[in-house]
Amino acid sequence: MNYGFVKVAAAIPHVKVADCFYNIQQIEGLLRQAAQKDVQIIAFPELSITSYTCMDLFSQEILLRNAEKALLDLVNATADLDLLAIVGCPLVSDNQLINAAVVFQRGEILGVVPKSYLPNYKEFQEERWFTPSAHLQHSMITIGNREIPLDCYLIFEYEQTRVGIEICEDLWVPIPPSSELAMQGANLIFNISASNELIGKHAYLRSLIQQQSARCIAGYIYASAGFGESSTDLVFAGNGIIAENGTILQESDRFSMDEQLIISEIDIENLRNDRRVNTCFTRGFLNHNMDNGTIVPFSLPCRALELTREIDPRPFTPSGDALRERCEEIFHIQVAGLAKRILHAHASTAVIGISGGLDSTLALLVTAMTFDALKMPREKIIGITMPGFGTTGRTYRNAVNLIHSLGVTLKEISIKEACIQHFKDIDHDIDTHDVTYENSQARERTQILMDVANQSNGLVVGTGDLSELALGWATYNGDHMSMYGVNAGIPKTLVRYLVEWVARHKVDENSRATLLDIIDTPISPELIPADEQGNIRQKTEDLVGPYELHDFFLYHFLRFGASPAKIYFLAQQAFKGSYDRTTIKKWLYTFFRRFFQQQFKRSCLPDGPKVGSISLSPRGDWRMPSDAMATLWLQEAERLPE
Repeated sequence: MNYGFVKVAAAIPHVKVADCFYNIQQIEGLLRQAAQKDVQIIAFPELSITSYTCMDLFSQEILLRNAEKALLDLVNATADLDLLAIVGCPLVSDNQLINAAVVFQRGEILGVVPKSYLPNYKEFQEERWFTPSAHLQHSMITIGNREIPLDCYLIFEYEQTRVGIEICEDLWVPIPPSSELAMQGANLIFNISASNELIGKHAYLRSLIQQQSARCIAGYIYASAGFGESSTDLVFAGNGIIAENGTILQESDRFSMDEQLIISEIDIENLRNDRRVNTCFTRGFLNHNMDNGTIVPFSLPCRALELTREIDPRPFTPSGDALRERCEEIFHIQVAGLAKRILHAHASTAVIGISGGLDSTLALLVTAMTFDALKMPREKIIGITMPGFGTTGRTYRNAVNLIHSLGVTLKEISIKEACIQHFKDIDHDIDTHDVTYENSQARERTQILMDVANQSNGLVVGTGDLSELALGWATYNGDHMSMYGVNAGIPKTLVRYLVEWVARHKVDENSRATLLDIIDTPISPELIPADEQGNIRQKTEDLVGPYELHDFFLYHFLRFGASPAKIYFLAQQAFKGSYDRTTIKKWLYTFFRRFFQQQFKRSCLPDGPKVGSISLSPRGDWRMPSDAMATLWLQEAERLPE
C-alpha cells in the first residue's frame, strides 16, 4: 500500500532558446530519470519546449510548427513510460497563440491547459504574442491529427488524486485559478513557470507557494525556468519547489547550471482529511456558483513506495530558531489563559503540587510567569511537596530547591500517615502495591491541594499533560482533577523542551541546575516504594511505552485521522534505527487500547488552554463516546507485519 502518497517531481532541464529538438532531448532524459525513481507525476517549466525567452520569435511560423512537431516527438518517444508529464509549449488554435501546459501519458496527450493571466508590465509582454484563456474561441485544440480538451479548469483524475494546473502569473493574482481548482476537487496543483530573479523576489515567491498550498489544502509543485534561458535582460534561477499544505518539502538549488530533478511525496490522505474537517473549505465553491471542472481520467503507476520526504519523529517539537519562537508563544498562551482564570475567580493564590517531575515543574514555571505578568508577588504561589511511599531523595530535593529558587511559598505535607489510616479504614493491606495502593496516594494529594486552595482563596493549577490525557495515565479524580489545567495542550515530548528552554534562557544559575536535573530524572508517578538504593523503581515509560512513540502516534491519529497501518508505516520511517517493528507494533497496540479505554477521564476534564493543533478537550476538539469500541483499530494493529 502507498497510504495515500503520490510521488511528484519538478524538473528543471537545460534549454537552448528556440532549439525545440535539443530541448525535448533534455526533457526526455529527465522523464526517464524520474521514471527510474518511481515518480508518478512530473512538471517542466513554462514554454520549456521552445524556452520562455523567444520573444518575437513566437510570431514565426517555423518556430511554432516545429514546437508542435517536437512536442509530438516527445510524446511518442516516451510512450513506454507510465508517469504523467506536464510540459510547457506554445500552441496554435486557429488564429490564436496559446501559452499552454500540455499533459500526456503513455504516448497520448490528455489535455491542454492555457495560461489564464498574461503579464504585460515592466519586463513582461506576453500579451504581445499570446491569448489569455478567457478569450479563447474553442474548448478543443487540434494537435497532430487529434482533438484535445482545452480548458484552464481541466482536472486530471485517478481515484482520489486530482491534478489541477496553473501557469506562472496565475499564482500571483488575487484569486488564482488554483483556488477555484481546489474547490472543484483538485488536491495537487502544478505550476509551470518562468519567473525571473530579482532581489527579494524569491522569498516572496516561497511565501506565495506556502500560503497557496495551505489555503487550497493541497500539494503545490512549482517548476520554473533555469539555466539556458536568454540572459539578454533577465536571469532565471531554476526554482523547483514542492509544498504540502503550508510546508515546503523540497527545493532546488538556485542558480545551478546543472539540470535538476526535485522529488518528494504528497500525502493525499492527509489533504483529504483536512478538507473534510475544515467544513468551510467547500463553501466557497457553493458561494461563487462555479462550474465543475472538466474531468480527464488518467492512471498512476502503482509500485512499492519508498519515501524520500522526511517523517519527523517529534512532530510537536521544531528545531533551531523555530523551537525558540514556539516556546515563547506557548508560554504566552499558557500565561494568558491562567491569568484570565485567576482574575475571573478573584483568586488570591495559586496552589500547585510539586513532585520534582517535568509536568509540575512546567506548571510552576507558567504560574510564576503569570504572577509576574499580573504584578502579583510570587509568594502568593503555594508550592506543596507531598512526600509519599515512593518519593525519592532526588525528586524531593529538586522540588524543594525549585520552589525556593523561584521565590514561591513552600509547604511540605507528607501523605504517608493519612494513607496508612485510609488503608486501615478500607481494610487494604499496605504491602499490596496494587491500583488501590497507588490511586489512594494520588487522591490524597489532590484532596490536600483542593483544601489548601479553599483555605487560601486559591486556585489549584493542574499539571497533567496532553500525552497523559491521551493514554489515561492519571488517577480519576486524583491528579486528573484541578481548577485549571495549564498543561492540557502540551505533549510530553514538548514539556521536556519547554523546561529546558526556560533553564537555558530564563532563570538564574541555581534554578538552571535544578531544572536540568529534573529533565534528566526518569518519568515516574512515584507511587511504589524506591529500590534498595533509593532509586525510582516505577518508570512510566517501562509501563506504557516511550512517550516519543506515543506522541508520534497521537499526532498522526488526531491531526490526520491516520489508520493504525499508516501510523505504523510512518513510524518505521521516522524511528528507523531507534525502534524495531516489533517494538513499534507493541506500543501502537497499547496506544489504541488505552486511548479508547480511557475516554471517560477526558470526558470530564478541567478547563485548560488549547495550545497547538491537537487538543483533547471534550468541549472543543475531541468529543468521543466514553464507551466507543476500539475493535476496528485494534484488529488492524494486530494484523500488522513484524
